[in-house]
Amino acid sequence: MKRGAFFKTLGPGILFASTAIGVSHLVQSTRAGAEYGFGLLVFILAANLFKWPFFEFGSRYASATGRSLIDGYQLLHSAYLKLYLGINLLSMFFVNAAVTFVAAGFLQFLFGIELPAAYYYLPSLALFAFTFSFLALGRYAVLDAGIKVIGTFMLLSTLLAFFIALFRGPEAPLVWQPLQTLVRPATLPFIIGLMGWMPSAIDSSTWNSLWTTERIKQSGYQPSVNETVFEFNLGYWISAGLSLCFVVLGAFLLYGTDQTLPNNNVGFASGVVRLYASNLGDWTFPIIAAAGFTIMLGTCIGVMDGYARSTVRAVAVLRNKPENRQQYLFWISLIGLGGFGTIRFFMTSFTELINLATTISFLIAPLIAFLNYRLVFSEQLLASQRPGRAMQVLAVVGIGFLTLFSLGMGFYFLFF
Repeated sequence: MKRGAFFKTLGPGILFASTAIGVSHLVQSTRAGAEYGFGLLVFILAANLFKWPFFEFGSRYASATGRSLIDGYQLLHSAYLKLYLGINLLSMFFVNAAVTFVAAGFLQFLFGIELPAAYYYLPSLALFAFTFSFLALGRYAVLDAGIKVIGTFMLLSTLLAFFIALFRGPEAPLVWQPLQTLVRPATLPFIIGLMGWMPSAIDSSTWNSLWTTERIKQSGYQPSVNETVFEFNLGYWISAGLSLCFVVLGAFLLYGTDQTLPNNNVGFASGVVRLYASNLGDWTFPIIAAAGFTIMLGTCIGVMDGYARSTVRAVAVLRNKPENRQQYLFWISLIGLGGFGTIRFFMTSFTELINLATTISFLIAPLIAFLNYRLVFSEQLLASQRPGRAMQVLAVVGIGFLTLFSLGMGFYFLFF
């Protein structure tokens, strides 16, 4: 790809990566390394590999047709779009609550904010207000530029910490735990939650298709399908690679030691920052604290925008009416209020909130994967625009993989 074309296309894939690097990486991957060493690495690798086709299909479909996946669901059958909208409405409050609650912990730690336990929700409220204001006053161009800066900052600091950790070696001997000792009823919820947002929830593939069409409008450049797919894959595999970096950091610095990551958002933020600073030196402490907060803030912004943008589009397509700015403002308002209400009235446990949000995402993954597969192999795309045979086989295996683990989670809920 020529340099000029690349920079005109660059955006949606990086936005996806920056949004993904939030809870799934900072929280879940670090916890996996800290508690199980490299024992759960196979699940992280499997989730990244088997989810890849369905995210790529979002970018591919948008570039090939000029439409989002949401429009595609309607063209398959309106029942599919209604089902997708129902999934969006079911998950949006929990997911926004989870990412904002994590970001609030980094906010409190960064600025040394101490609050009575009864007012734990105030930093989350401030973040919801900021995210709403950012999206209400800005446009896609602001979102695109801001996420690129935030993502670059976190990428460099994570890679630096990762390589220093490799150079120094683990704090305690790493014992490889046999897989059969890890896959048991007690650990299954965490494994499912780990894969639920690894590297992100599959339903967010619709966001990427929307961001792709918005980037084309913003830049005025219509990339080829191959150019769009290349840009997305770059962001995707950066995100996947960073998930492994966080596992290594958790395993090398915490596994087998008497140190643990606390089960509350402020304590967890403190633990992650100290994890980095112990590797890079105390002088990096404020830099890492700022990096952790900014990447979580970027995730908050991307997640709220994604849910609002996709819901507005779904409603508009179902009603066969054009979108307008007021609808977008309504949904970011409702998402902010619903997410805050979830934190304020229903959830007080950090781990419980994260596991609930990630599990919901994983349980609905097979359905979204199937719909995305149907679309890219339908007559809506030319044969030359469809994925190759290898990607098709990987997608079929991926649908089976996601279905198997979703059934496993259902079995767990029924019998344990």
